[in-house]
Amino acid sequence: MINKTKKVAALFASLLILTSALTGLFNVSGGAAGEPAGGSLFASIYIDDFGFGTPAASKNINSIKLYPGGMPFGVKFFTDGVVVVGFCDINNGTGAQNPAYSAGIRVKDIITAINGDELLCAAQLTATIEKSGGKPVTLTYMRDSREYTVTLTPVYSEADGRYKTGIWVRDSGAGIGTVTFIVPSDYSFAGLGHGICDSETGELIPMQRGIVTAVTISGLTRGLPGDPGEIKGYFSSGKCGTLLGNTEHGVYGVFNELPKSIPEDPLPAASKCQVKEGEAYIWCTLDTNSVSKYTVEISAINTGSDSNKCFTITVTDPALLEKTGGIIQGMSGSPIIQNGRIIGAVTHVLINDPTRGYGIFIENMLDNMPDLLKQSYVEE
Repeated sequence: MINKTKKVAALFASLLILTSALTGLFNVSGGAAGEPAGGSLFASIYIDDFGFGTPAASKNINSIKLYPGGMPFGVKFFTDGVVVVGFCDINNGTGAQNPAYSAGIRVKDIITAINGDELLCAAQLTATIEKSGGKPVTLTYMRDSREYTVTLTPVYSEADGRYKTGIWVRDSGAGIGTVTFIVPSDYSFAGLGHGICDSETGELIPMQRGIVTAVTISGLTRGLPGDPGEIKGYFSSGKCGTLLGNTEHGVYGVFNELPKSIPEDPLPAASKCQVKEGEAYIWCTLDTNSVSKYTVEISAINTGSDSNKCFTITVTDPALLEKTGGIIQGMSGSPIIQNGRIIGAVTHVLINDPTRGYGIFIENMLDNMPDLLKQSYVEE
């Protein structure tokens, strides 16, 4: 993992739980290297215009009412192209070679086409390279929002008996998080309060498409200083919604129908300036598989923040402290309510003190909804 990620991991972790899909990680060329579905979960370390396109400052945010979430949801997604996550040298009998690295490909690059054809999945990349017969192939890739094209020659691997380029790529994944809010008019929703990031690179995953599934919580691991806990769960069968956006301020989508576990009636959203230091409560689902309320304390509010770490959360609820030790992975997106308004969502836990973490303003999450979903806000 990159050094920047390691440094930040010592301080805080995002609270999304990720699991690699069966075809999620590929050695190009050569089969899947990810864990099978249902394998162990691992945590993603995250580094660090509202309503009808109108900036939040000139809009009455309190006129927007939203169902608070608190229920878990699962996502299964495919990336837009394939993401380079590592390299593996190839021994062709004369020494170790790596055509991709030598041609300038680097970790975090997003390969979008091969030989001019749109790249839809890692298996397509693998098949094209294996069938190349050692002839040059042309890759189109994105880096820092700029497009590049490079030509490289696959190398025949003596050990595997096939042509390879020496890169590991990811084209899909899955994760579990918590819903923050649902729009009453069309069941569009937001969750997590931060984006889904690649576990290898720490970068936001360029999501092409995804589905939303229900989740059953099977247990949890209590958090300890230096060892964040986690909610454990598994996907229920079937699709209950569509994922439409993955941003640094949350993931967004639409439910097929309103979840049955809504904890309370729609509440108005709070502006940044309405968030106050003091008592609040969160909604989240633990091992009882029901949405429950827990008290927290809000402090260190930064009203100028446009990030996903806008204020500090301290867990004060005795029941939550006893059960989880504080904030644990999987609680990302848990809505925070204060003075009858939704003020934001839980996003991070301090690794060395699981009783404390960070939250994002609901205003920031609304501002960054995909334009398609912004039209769904209903003013009452």
